[in-house]
Amino acid sequence: MSELRELYQQVILDHNRKPRNFRTLEGANRTAEGFNPLCGDQITLYLTVEDDIVKEAAFQGSGCAISKAAASMMTGSIIGKPTTEVDALFHRVHAMLTTEPNGDAQTRELGKLAVFSGVREFPSRIKCATLAWHTLQAALHGAAAPVSTE
Repeated sequence: MSELRELYQQVILDHNRKPRNFRTLEGANRTAEGFNPLCGDQITLYLTVEDDIVKEAAFQGSGCAISKAAASMMTGSIIGKPTTEVDALFHRVHAMLTTEPNGDAQTRELGKLAVFSGVREFPSRIKCATLAWHTLQAALHGAAAPVSTE
């Protein structure tokens, strides 16, 4: 188990050092801003959605390793997916981070996103891991106000 936890930490650190999709997305037709006042994480999420499919996703911002890695892995996992599937993925990730585990099936169905399962053990860091996801919901559903984890 400690080897798996170490691998998860390495993946998070890699996405923090070299975040994927870390840029402004010219021509984005959906955007949202998110802020975690607890530790200062902030994100601007850019999406291009056409025919209810997320064609492109990118983000910019600053924050802790968990926050930046979560945004990096989230953007990579939603590109090419229908918005209904993206919504369902949000709920699965949120459940993984905020509820008691119900076995390996819960993390197995999340694939690479399961690296964040250990965050549940650190309640003060859950908001870091969910900030990008809540910002995604705001972008998809047209929320005008910035998202705050408070």
